[in-house]
Amino acid sequence: MLQLKTAGFKALDNLRMEGIFPPCWKNMAALETAANDSISQFLAERFRISQELGGAFLWPELIDRTLRTSETEYMDTESIPEWEKLELVKALDRQNTMMQLYPRYVELLIPLINEIAEHKKHDVRVLELACGAGGLTLALAEALRTKNLPASVTGSDIVPSYIEAGNALAAKKKLPASFRQLNAFELNSAGKGVFDLVVISQSLHHFTPGQLAIMIALASEHAASAFVGIDGYRSLLLACGVPLVAAMQGIMSFTLDGVTSARKFYTELELDMIAEIATGKRTHTVSCSWPLSILTVRF
Repeated sequence: MLQLKTAGFKALDNLRMEGIFPPCWKNMAALETAANDSISQFLAERFRISQELGGAFLWPELIDRTLRTSETEYMDTESIPEWEKLELVKALDRQNTMMQLYPRYVELLIPLINEIAEHKKHDVRVLELACGAGGLTLALAEALRTKNLPASVTGSDIVPSYIEAGNALAAKKKLPASFRQLNAFELNSAGKGVFDLVVISQSLHHFTPGQLAIMIALASEHAASAFVGIDGYRSLLLACGVPLVAAMQGIMSFTLDGVTSARKFYTELELDMIAEIATGKRTHTVSCSWPLSILTVRF
């Protein structure tokens, strides 16, 4: 319901015809501004078209506009202590395990890893950005070991306690995984060509369109093959369901973050636009594997 594709496609076509989209940019600062402005212009144009279409098209648009928020999740607040952030990402890890999401993510990534390995003729090096408690990094590493695949995975985040906890678990389970402190917007420290595949899961909505565009653009410089972003599918069902599932942890701040997150999921068209702005190409796909949206950008 909240994808609003009919009005969305019309809005995007209008922006293309007016020469507004895709925008040009020369550096990362300009890219960030261009992506943020483009999504704002797109949403404004989609609203205008929905008003013209009226009725069944306007009501979903009004619901979407009511739900949308730019509010920051509690776990992203700089003022809260690291130990509390760690408890929140561990709660997310438990939720993902309960819902069997990690096997879904692994199932989505393994074919691409196999493809890259066959093409590159060397062990595939996977980097996960904003890995949190490291649940996906560890699940993927375990699958790589079980399937005897020629690949290794590195989880990264900016919070030191996440890295310490992840490395401890990887060592305990003897998995082909490591964790390092890394800013997703400063991949120069990782070195060019070090990673073949950059992945980010369940975190796209934590970043602005401009920040996502920067991640994709940097990945194109530092990853030889692809960028994959996985997040919740923007829908009214998930807007209601995500907070309810989060409430099962019994942590009020985590429940409230569930409310905020579900309101911030991107539509498929928004992800499509962000990728095109970042790369200047159409070498990407956006698909739905309910309840997930999957953005795959090939370089």
